[in-house]
Amino acid sequence: MTLVLPVDPLNPAADAIRQAADVILSGGLVAFPTETVYGLGANALNPEAVARIFEAKGRPRTNPLIVHVADTGSVLNVVADWPETAVRLAARFWPGPLTVVVSRHTVVPDLVTAGGPTVAVRCPAHTVARELIRAAGVPIAAPSANRSTELSPTRAQHVLRGLNGRIAMVLDGGECPCGIESTVVDVTGTVVRLLRPGVITVTMLEEVVGRVVVGPGHENVARSPGQMTKHYSPGTPIRLCTDQDPMVVSDISRWSGKRWGLVHFLGSAGPSVNGVVLRGLSDDPRSAAADLFEALHSLDEAELDWIAIIMPPDTPEWAGVRDRLIRAAAET
Repeated sequence: MTLVLPVDPLNPAADAIRQAADVILSGGLVAFPTETVYGLGANALNPEAVARIFEAKGRPRTNPLIVHVADTGSVLNVVADWPETAVRLAARFWPGPLTVVVSRHTVVPDLVTAGGPTVAVRCPAHTVARELIRAAGVPIAAPSANRSTELSPTRAQHVLRGLNGRIAMVLDGGECPCGIESTVVDVTGTVVRLLRPGVITVTMLEEVVGRVVVGPGHENVARSPGQMTKHYSPGTPIRLCTDQDPMVVSDISRWSGKRWGLVHFLGSAGPSVNGVVLRGLSDDPRSAAADLFEALHSLDEAELDWIAIIMPPDTPEWAGVRDRLIRAAAET
């Protein structure tokens, strides 16, 4: 069984942090809260420990990991180059939910970077995450703490759904405030590339670095996690709809006899349909992102036949939520 240690998210007890740091330094795995989702952490400089992440998650080794550091100064221990663009982005968004892809330091194992020449690195804003990194004294590689392609965890209970008995420890710091994974940008080229959207939007990035290109380049090796077609998926099938889709809006009777859930981004108001499990999320993008995976976890536990999701607008502010939903609904 996995040991669960409750911690205050703002003032975690030193003994709990020390116990978790000892697991990291011994080569074990610890799930811990960040401001985005719970991460599954290992010593980023220990290839055997990093391999245990892939084994616990069932994660393909072609999918790189993000290296977490405690502060901006520590980033120079894992990167070969920290260009001016990265300096400006870190000054604006760190600590916080932004991951920056740069040239890797030779101390970073190939397994962390999927064998590629770059490393994805970020400084989390969550107190528990930063205290754990400081106590361990090493950078921590940490993807989301779930089985590969499954729903990301925003609570300790979500971690245990897929990883109980597979990892040594969970630091239970309550709910993650951002709710979706970090925005990822690649700054190794002549123009900044957005590889994964999150709560930090293209508009926000362009205020700091100018034009941002959306989408990966033509590299042979993935430079960022979150690129797989199927990702963030509940066990229950998902159908993505528009608010004009007759299947949801005006032809619900044809699905009588099926148990299904409906997610709509309506704020405080919600649809009213007899016999359907409803879940209304905020019409504010950041609030909706914070609640998204919690809503999908709860619907997934309801033993439904499927989940219908009415998609939010196709705007920069909603890009992170839309990305997660599109990948969650993918069949392969």
